[in-house]
Amino acid sequence: MNFEEAPLLVIWETTQACDLACVHCRACANPARNPAELSTEQAKRMIDMVRSFGDRTMLVFTGGDPLKRVDLYDQIRYAVGSGIRTNVTPSATPLLTTQVIDDFQALGINRMAISLDGADAETHDRFRQVPGTFDRAMTALRHAKEIGLDTQLQTTVTRLNMHQLPQIAERVAEINGRMWSLFFLIVTGRAQAEQDLTAEEYEQVFGTLYDLSKVMPFEIKTTEGMHYRRYVARRLAQEHGPDAAHTREVMYRTAGVSDGRGFVFVSHTGEIYPSGFLPLSAGNVKRDSLVDVYRNSPLFRSLRDTSQRGGKCGDCEYTKLCGGSRARAYALTGDYLAQDPRCVYIPARSIAKAEPALVGA
Repeated sequence: MNFEEAPLLVIWETTQACDLACVHCRACANPARNPAELSTEQAKRMIDMVRSFGDRTMLVFTGGDPLKRVDLYDQIRYAVGSGIRTNVTPSATPLLTTQVIDDFQALGINRMAISLDGADAETHDRFRQVPGTFDRAMTALRHAKEIGLDTQLQTTVTRLNMHQLPQIAERVAEINGRMWSLFFLIVTGRAQAEQDLTAEEYEQVFGTLYDLSKVMPFEIKTTEGMHYRRYVARRLAQEHGPDAAHTREVMYRTAGVSDGRGFVFVSHTGEIYPSGFLPLSAGNVKRDSLVDVYRNSPLFRSLRDTSQRGGKCGDCEYTKLCGGSRARAYALTGDYLAQDPRCVYIPARSIAKAEPALVGA
């Protein structure tokens, strides 16, 4: 895809209302809906804008908990009827009944994503801060498996669960998940810095994911862990050679998508962000064209211009494949174009720049 023209993913935060109280929640969700949320008609106009991007753009209904919106089915029906591939990410609360999952399938949902942040109830429920959430999640996933609805499991990686990843992967396989999507913590919302991994621990996790990717029957995707692509590219080059067809195929398939580059987030009030973890607004769908903001706003254009990356991200030979997390750079340094503070890799250009200074010393 040409990410200058259209994103691969549009994430719509249908609401911030949710009956869980997750320790890492980006949105600091609470049970009540915000009166300033997009109305039913405003949401449909936004969906029309998504359709204008073309056939390859996917729309994801997220939250909060999308099931807190009384018009959710109407919105899904409208999106699917418009020809948009549509996914939904409900919370595992009593609202998520087997009938709801049946309805998702009947409405034409492409895939349902459920969060699973631990391999057992003790770990997962500690994240979600509501007892029984793990069991509800697994019940929902098993029912989706029974009726043939594609599922995706989402895991936020922190110090609480990094050592459970192989066991969580087994859970993904157990319910025939099509994808395991791992979110790497951004210190925003309720997330605390002490929950985050060090750069060295990121590499350890990447090694675990790479090894799992060889034996597990599902795709593994990272969000705000763009440097996993660099890790995979280097491992594949070591194992198969830099010019091997398999190496080129994997690099091509995973290249590029990051905050504002192939990705756009519409908040519950209509603000247009590069991602849900990078709270810099470039407009609002209540008054602006989502297509025009994505293609032409200075914020989005700067995020897609990899030559503007600072520090070693600007020097890196993997900048178009990875580019670093712009959300993490902003959260930890205040500069969304700075180098990703959780990457250990030192590019050859950075080493070359440092050598004269070292010789002078």
